[in-house]
Amino acid sequence: MKVILLSDVKKVGKKGDMVEVSDGYGRNFLIRQHLAVAATERSKEILANQQHEQALEEAALEAKAKEIKTELEGLTLEFKVKTGAGGRVFGSVSTKQIVEELRKKNINLDKRKFIDTDAISSLGITYVKVDLYRNQVIGSIKVHVSEQQ
Repeated sequence: MKVILLSDVKKVGKKGDMVEVSDGYGRNFLIRQHLAVAATERSKEILANQQHEQALEEAALEAKAKEIKTELEGLTLEFKVKTGAGGRVFGSVSTKQIVEELRKKNINLDKRKFIDTDAISSLGITYVKVDLYRNQVIGSIKVHVSEQQ
């Protein structure tokens, strides 16, 4: 029996796959648990339409990520930190502070998307990398840390 999986099933396949399973397993488990549907002509058409819509949605998300990347490239974030004798820095600039500063400029990012998650604890310019879309679009934010007067 051929079925189209509606969700990931361990040792059978992933969502959207068309797989061959035994009749009893397909009817009594997969279809009853709403994990799959029988592979008919109509269900194949629906699957093709869903895959096409998903591809369009993915392309739109990638285009949006590229827009954000170009926006970030021309941006410099300024932070002031307290310093002691010899240019020693007290405290640091975390990804949370970077995200808050970006929100003020109407750019919404998730702090978990930062690739270099270490806090910036030195004066000067640092480039922080951000994963904008599934490791395919990586943006870079220029962060300038200076001493507080």
